[in-house]
Amino acid sequence: MITIREVHKSFGLQTLFEGANLQINSGDRFALVGPNGAGKSTLFKMLLSEDFPDSGEIQFKRGITTGYLPQENAPMSELSVVEEALAHTTDPDGKMAAKAKSILMGLGFKTTDFERKVNTLSGGWAMRVAMARLLLEEPNLLMLDEPTNHLDLESMLWFQNYLLNYRGSIFLISHDRNFINTVCKSVVSVQEKRLKIYHGNYEYYLREKASEKERLQTAYAAQQREISDMEDFINRNRARASTASRAQSAIKRLEKMEKIELPEEARKMKIKFPQPQRTGVRTIALKGIYKSYDKIKVYENLNFELERNWKVAFVGHNGAGKSTLLKMLADAIPFDKGERILGLNVKVGYFSQHRADSLDPEKTVLQEALNTPRDHSEQTVRTILGSFLFQGETVFKPVKVLSGGEKSRLSLVKILLDPPNVLLMDEPTTHLDLDSVEALISALKEFEGTLCFISHDLYFVNALASHVVHVHHGKVTFYPGNYEYFISRTSQQTS
Repeated sequence: MITIREVHKSFGLQTLFEGANLQINSGDRFALVGPNGAGKSTLFKMLLSEDFPDSGEIQFKRGITTGYLPQENAPMSELSVVEEALAHTTDPDGKMAAKAKSILMGLGFKTTDFERKVNTLSGGWAMRVAMARLLLEEPNLLMLDEPTNHLDLESMLWFQNYLLNYRGSIFLISHDRNFINTVCKSVVSVQEKRLKIYHGNYEYYLREKASEKERLQTAYAAQQREISDMEDFINRNRARASTASRAQSAIKRLEKMEKIELPEEARKMKIKFPQPQRTGVRTIALKGIYKSYDKIKVYENLNFELERNWKVAFVGHNGAGKSTLLKMLADAIPFDKGERILGLNVKVGYFSQHRADSLDPEKTVLQEALNTPRDHSEQTVRTILGSFLFQGETVFKPVKVLSGGEKSRLSLVKILLDPPNVLLMDEPTTHLDLDSVEALISALKEFEGTLCFISHDLYFVNALASHVVHVHHGKVTFYPGNYEYFISRTSQQTS
């Protein structure tokens, strides 16, 4: 279907691809992985003919159609939600319109949203419309760049299941490990300026990579010993007339030897949350809470408590009130009636879904990191920034030019520089890559405070949650255990 053959691509002094090859056939489902800056987005641009190889070629089978969902910045239009979803076809029939509405509802839209103009929606909801349009177009190759970023957990699960029955090929970039494992059959890794395919899920890829690294290190060590022995033999024998010829032969063998090189290790984000001051058993309580938006009741006489050391995931359909509950716990929004009670020694940290809004776009990374209530030395701040991949001159970049992932990392830095003992996080994995998500999970597992979070990343939820809170029609129900336990319990209740 698509053939990538001996592709070379450079930007200035940086070479991204050097002799890269890949064959994409009908029915293939690939996840594209690799460290930040390895060339994943550039490869997508070349497949979309928005950029071109310096040499080599990308061949498309005649008649092949591609569809692309960017990571953000969905096109805005004056069409309604349904009209935009159907904009690929000039004369949609009733069956197509019904399918469009079904897809939109799967992605979290209500029937009352169908006639809303796309340009009145938030960027995240406009991305969902773009996603619906793409699914209705049904291109031969569906290219998705972080498609779950703008979905909640329930719409992500619907989208995941929809893709399982998708008739075309899929090529995606995602930080969501569970999503990759469910949707993709193979992993394409950008490594050493080439594309290497692993026929299995993400866990298989990690195992194979670890085995390859171990074999390479063993071979490298053996060769280094051999080289050392040969050099020692040459130094001892080259001056003697009786052994000089043998020494000369050894020199020639050494010169012709194909040296094994260890690849440069990709830098990974390192996170260690400072262990916070111990709180009382009850950290935050909401008592008799009433909350409405535009006369629509979200919560009525809500009572809710968090306890020390709990790691709680909020789940529920879009619009159920998860973010509202998290914001009330964080004291980020007011409520109509009731009270919020903090426990002994409680200090709350809130990691907003719209965290970029809390950063000053005109400040540099270093200036923004220094802007915390605690008085840290510049050296301390730069050390922490370095562990979050802000090294050297990058600390002087203005916040306004940072990528989504960089802004997320900077927001995490600010939390570490003024550590809370109750941490409230709304979609913390959005814009982070797979390695950074893994680093965040490891750090939060060690965090001895109270954690409460919303996430569409099922792997993240199952790795961390000690409790699940189901938010539904203004009611909250606690379930001890992770998301898998919650699903098994609710399945038993409905069967």
